[in-house]
Amino acid sequence: MVFGGVVPYIPQYRDIRRTQNAEGFSTYVCLVLLVANILRLLFRFGRYFETPLLWQSIIMIATMLIMLNLCTDVRVAAELQPKRRSFTDFDWSHFWLWSRFMDYVQCVVAFTLLAAYVTYLLLDSYVFVETLGFLAVFTEAMLGTPQLYCNYQNKSTEGMSIKMVLMWTSGDTFKTGYFLLTEAPVQFWTCSLLQVGVDFAILFQVYYYSRYPQKPLSHTVSHTTSAKAL
Repeated sequence: MVFGGVVPYIPQYRDIRRTQNAEGFSTYVCLVLLVANILRLLFRFGRYFETPLLWQSIIMIATMLIMLNLCTDVRVAAELQPKRRSFTDFDWSHFWLWSRFMDYVQCVVAFTLLAAYVTYLLLDSYVFVETLGFLAVFTEAMLGTPQLYCNYQNKSTEGMSIKMVLMWTSGDTFKTGYFLLTEAPVQFWTCSLLQVGVDFAILFQVYYYSRYPQKPLSHTVSHTTSAKAL
């Protein structure tokens, strides 16, 4: 449970490093997991849950920051005329498309401090604590939706690690069973079922776009020399 959540990102990380192309991977997956796991950590202050889930969240946050660091370096290196985009510009048109890894760190720290302050003020509210728990697991359940949308936009799953999605599916299925057996809060297992459904939708995209290609497979070559959008 502690390390299983990060294993799917190992093949994706290796693929991005090998090809120096991050277009097939949506960095909004990292955003979703960072938000979900930060909220889960805060939820534990209001309602106890298993310690392995606590460590899982901490390790997942570290993993997503590592993925963001790689994707940012690859994207900026591929841009012919990189334009400086910063978190402190507060330009929503470039949100989560910044030029430096430290801008992502600043955003994560700002969100954590704000969420922690609100949690501190409302920790005695049962409704708030339960809502916080629901938001944590519901956000995580939406993990695959940025990748689902990215594949739909590209009309292809090229550049996305199929091993990663298969590991998502097996891991989420195991996690759902774990939640049920340990009688975890209801928010955990209901949203986990939703997450499994999204995983299967992505696997269907893999089948559909391989059987009915929407664009030439040779387009990957041009990606390594042109500007990229994550």
